[in-house]
Amino acid sequence: MTDVRDLHRRWSRNPGYRAEYDALGPTFDLARAMIEARMNAGLTQAQLAERMATTQSVIARLESGRTQPSTKTLARLAEATGTRLRISFEAGDHAA
Repeated sequence: MTDVRDLHRRWSRNPGYRAEYDALGPTFDLARAMIEARMNAGLTQAQLAERMATTQSVIARLESGRTQPSTKTLARLAEATGTRLRISFEAGDHAA
């Protein structure tokens, strides 16, 4: 059986794949930040969902990156995890 990491390494040699993967970077970063906030609060997905008055499946979709959260949802997640939401813009490689 082929390991997913091996496939990713092989596919990353393809410029089209690499561009699409890199474009998803911010989505992966946001999902990772949401997971870290939940885990640092010592909550399961179900417990976070209860605090946010939603369902565990909604939390799972948010954490997988399949659903892009609104700022209102992110604020609710911050409150439920005892964290502070901070949104910022940083200069990128292609800044004007």
